[in-house]
Amino acid sequence: MFSAMVLFCVSSAPDQCIYMSLKTFFPILELVNSYSKEDFKRDLYAGLIVGIILVPQGMAYSMLAGLPPIHGLYAVTIPLLVYAILGTSRQLAVGPVAMDSILTASAIQAYAVLGYHAYVEAALTLALIVGIIQFLMGFFRMGFLVNFLSQPVISGFTSAAALIIMGSQLNHLTGIDFTQKGHFLVSFSEWYQRFGETNLPTFFLAVGGVFLLIIFKEFKISVPGALVLMLGGILITKFGKLDALGVKILGKIPGGLPELYLPKLNWTMFQNLLPAGFAISLVGFLESFSIAKTMQRIHNNYKLRANQELIALGTANMMAALVRAFPITGGFSRTAVNHQAGAKSGVASIVSSIFIIITLLLLTPYFYFLPKAILASIILFAVYTLLDVKEPKFLWKSNRQDFFMLLATFLSTLFFGIIIGIGIGVLLSLSLMIFRASKPHFAILGRVPDSDVFRNINRFHGLEVVPEILIVRFDADLFFANISFFRDKLTDWIVEKGPNLQWLILNMESVNYIDSTGLQQLLELVNDYKKKNLCFCFTSVKGPVRDLLIKANVVPDIGENHFFLTVPEAQNFALQNLSGFEMKNPNTSLTLQSNHP
Repeated sequence: MFSAMVLFCVSSAPDQCIYMSLKTFFPILELVNSYSKEDFKRDLYAGLIVGIILVPQGMAYSMLAGLPPIHGLYAVTIPLLVYAILGTSRQLAVGPVAMDSILTASAIQAYAVLGYHAYVEAALTLALIVGIIQFLMGFFRMGFLVNFLSQPVISGFTSAAALIIMGSQLNHLTGIDFTQKGHFLVSFSEWYQRFGETNLPTFFLAVGGVFLLIIFKEFKISVPGALVLMLGGILITKFGKLDALGVKILGKIPGGLPELYLPKLNWTMFQNLLPAGFAISLVGFLESFSIAKTMQRIHNNYKLRANQELIALGTANMMAALVRAFPITGGFSRTAVNHQAGAKSGVASIVSSIFIIITLLLLTPYFYFLPKAILASIILFAVYTLLDVKEPKFLWKSNRQDFFMLLATFLSTLFFGIIIGIGIGVLLSLSLMIFRASKPHFAILGRVPDSDVFRNINRFHGLEVVPEILIVRFDADLFFANISFFRDKLTDWIVEKGPNLQWLILNMESVNYIDSTGLQQLLELVNDYKKKNLCFCFTSVKGPVRDLLIKANVVPDIGENHFFLTVPEAQNFALQNLSGFEMKNPNTSLTLQSNHP
């Protein structure tokens, strides 16, 4: 991209070059030539709707992170503006989400014993770490790393996290002050033991809130259910004096904009939070980018750039640390509302941010009587969709290895914590990937009668096989992790063929790369069997692989006339030379040429 921009600068006016560069790093500038008054009307409406939803959600997710509700509103001020300017998705609505909030709570819970200020400092430091990691990943074009989180791992992790989130809200759901927090089994166990202490007004308020949100969703009521629930909860609590009955309310919330604050860079805290920072960075970006990709497919009028998304999210998280907030990312429910309300660009997020700023300046006193049980019901409604039942059912039928990986991730997250669960899930994904790469599909081929088509003899019946010729196809790259499997399997098949075997044809149509270990082992294999009067032929060798074979100088040992474009050509050559005669018509062989000096 950089070289293309330089070339453009050389051949065009400097002001055009500067504008191109600015659009690359500030995607919102792409709207300059196409944005209309009608687009602004839609963005204004969508921005106001999402801004209204952000008020209760922001406060609820802040509580989920173990922080005072005001920090959730701080998280959707300047950070939201930053993403709107730097992000390439035009519908993605960023802010606090359930997953990042519970990850934050899990990562910083050890600092709770040190007091409020230490806990908040840890949350801000974590946001800064997440921002730096995501920004650097985007700058160094490392968005591909999220591919190490496979779908079974994500499903197992999110389902367990949903249960953990539900357990973390039991105190707000029941009105019981639990003596031990942080583990879902501990929370459920203590609630079971202290069930008689449940505050019924609190319990019915929270459960009623969940049912109300379900009704709004099922009947597709256009008015935001969270807003109606929040306003209704405030009015019922205030005029019904539910706080006197033990219903816990938010109380006084500080108003005004947050002062810019740079977290104190405590090196010990930084080291302790770094693993969690990596986990939140990957999980947050994966969640955000998958949502953004869905929106881009629907609208299909702009390009989504993964590395720019990382830079945008990273910068937004660094700004979150400066405004006393915690890690944020793209949220599914808010993005869906933003899309349904007609958002056309990041201007909608700018409108949402301005609405939150106005709320902080003028409206915070009106949240005094908002029950914490109402915020808990919003969280419970949001996270129940994380419980994925379809994925394990599908995997049990289709892929047992992936099913057990999902189960292991689910159980490790549930019993050992979110960070450890993610780590175990990633290790399992990598281990399974390495295992599969070390033992790829390897097949013996036979000819379909009266054709030039060759297929796997274990999958098709009636194939023609010549006893003196062994034709195999290796369906993977050939490298250090699978070369032993390649040699062992090939040796077994050669032994099974018996002493009459004279030719081995290796179909390499699926081989895109051979590393140095693979080249050395392949050459040794060829030379070993040449001494036993077994000749090799290679077919369908791709250009990059041919270049590697030529550079490694292994072609002379194999024989330049032993390379063919197709399996039928190689078999015909072998048939003509079964008794060891030289080939009478070598014109069907492939002359190897390298594009490199």
